[in-house]
Amino acid sequence: MDTLNELIAVIHEGTKPMVYSDQGWHYQVNYYTDRLSEEGFIQSMSRKENCLDNAPIKSFFHLFKTECLNGFLPCKDIKEFRKLSKKYIDWFNNRRISRKTKGMTPREYREYALAA
Repeated sequence: MDTLNELIAVIHEGTKPMVYSDQGWHYQVNYYTDRLSEEGFIQSMSRKENCLDNAPIKSFFHLFKTECLNGFLPCKDIKEFRKLSKKYIDWFNNRRISRKTKGMTPREYREYALAA
């Protein structure tokens, strides 16, 4: 709930975010699903025995681990890890280009795709 509350505090008004998770019990409890519904979130849950459902997020975490962490955790505490993670996510979204996104950053590509 802490993560969800943090997201709600900073999300832009009018945004219809999708929250993706596995089928863990903690993503299915009423107080969590009710809060998602109240805030207008779309809940997407992976289907049982379908590994392709979460391929995009698995790909992101692979990149995070190889590009940012280089196979080890270079942080002394959770505060430092959060700072490192936020910095990487900002870089990933706003400066990292990819052939898959036609040489654009993810943010630029999303805007390009939505305008098409």
